[in-house]
Amino acid sequence: MRENKNGGRSENAAGRERLDKVIKKRGLIRSRSRAQRMIAAGRIKVEGRILTRPGHPIDPEAEIEILSFEQYVSQGGDKLAAALEQFRIDPSGQICLDVGASTGGFTDCLLQHGAAKVYAIDVGHDQLNSRIRRHPKVVVREGLNARYLEPQDIGEPVDLIVIDVSFISLKLILPPLVEILAPKGTIVALVKPQFEVGRDGLPDDGVVKEESLRQAVLSDIQAFIEAETPWHIVHQMQSPVEGSKGNIEFLLHCS
Repeated sequence: MRENKNGGRSENAAGRERLDKVIKKRGLIRSRSRAQRMIAAGRIKVEGRILTRPGHPIDPEAEIEILSFEQYVSQGGDKLAAALEQFRIDPSGQICLDVGASTGGFTDCLLQHGAAKVYAIDVGHDQLNSRIRRHPKVVVREGLNARYLEPQDIGEPVDLIVIDVSFISLKLILPPLVEILAPKGTIVALVKPQFEVGRDGLPDDGVVKEESLRQAVLSDIQAFIEAETPWHIVHQMQSPVEGSKGNIEFLLHCS
């Protein structure tokens, strides 16, 4: 389609292709679904103009610019922000715990959504963004393995726990949190199939491609939560932001 002088569009413009297909074909973004989300979010500019329809027809040779709207210190913040909106969770005024804080994307998101305090814990050291580290509402706990977390490590019950861990199963992370979450508290956990399938189930490229395998992982984690913890699954969603190497991930809301 092509714009005419009256602002309308004529169909079947020769040689033009869908914007999302062109982006994927050029390798600018790993997957077409990710391209579609970024287009809809206003993060793609074509020949100097922001386009927001994935199906917008463009010249395959057109100049394409990917805009970086870095609201949070890492993409983790975008994942959590989407979950908070979808699950209708409001962290304002709450005591929160970020398990697997890393750079601090989840912590940053919680702060921007009004959290009263965030305990940022991680087994590693010196990963947390300096701005987040210096924030007066952040309590940093580095070198702390969440698998062995105890109530005294935090010192008070927390209202909201968010989890983003790698190279370990959520089944090992969730049980210690039972004594740390307040009775009416909430958990938002990122499910990463690539760290749940085990070495035998993970391809050499580190990407879980089979939808059936991803769904099996998700069902397994949900069954574990319902059977082995006092919590129940309230909602679930696919993360709008892909994980490492393009892995599809999920977010669970437990309470």
